[in-house]
Amino acid sequence: MMKKQALNPYLPSWEYVPDAEPHVFHDRLYVYGSHDRFAGSTYCMEPYVCWSAPVDDLSDWTYHGVIYTGEEDALNETGKRLMFAPDVVEHHGTYYLYYGLDSAAAISVAVSDKPEGPYRFYGNVHHKDGQIWGLKEGDRKQFDPGVLKDDDGEIYLYSGFSCTPQVIQRIEKRWERNRQKN
Repeated sequence: MMKKQALNPYLPSWEYVPDAEPHVFHDRLYVYGSHDRFAGSTYCMEPYVCWSAPVDDLSDWTYHGVIYTGEEDALNETGKRLMFAPDVVEHHGTYYLYYGLDSAAAISVAVSDKPEGPYRFYGNVHHKDGQIWGLKEGDRKQFDPGVLKDDDGEIYLYSGFSCTPQVIQRIEKRWERNRQKN
């Protein structure tokens, strides 16, 4: 039974959490996403925050504060890199936050024992040979991870990827040829 009407947007007007990924853990809906700054000069300038609400009352949101800054990530050399579109999955009581940095070609992982954090750096997704996925020769830059835990408990990681410089050059040449024809 709903206690009061839930509104859209459901977060306060001062909060900007795009690329939101909702997950239900322990009868609460948690929302994870990028974190934009009001009047910021680019996207994702703020550390990750978490909001949650009881599944039976989506008008009663709780702000859990900053859950992860990414400063401990070895690929975040300056400690101030932008973090994009995270996703979270639970496995055996541990919560794994997958994310990408603006300057890194890899997917990083942070962990917590609670869905609302705080999270701490855990490592990077890697190939079976131990090389970081996205940094191995021939890999494409990885970003915006999506994690799916199937009904049988199997976990799948999906990621967007960027074109290699060679592919970008071919596309630019095609565009230029098409522009010259028209």
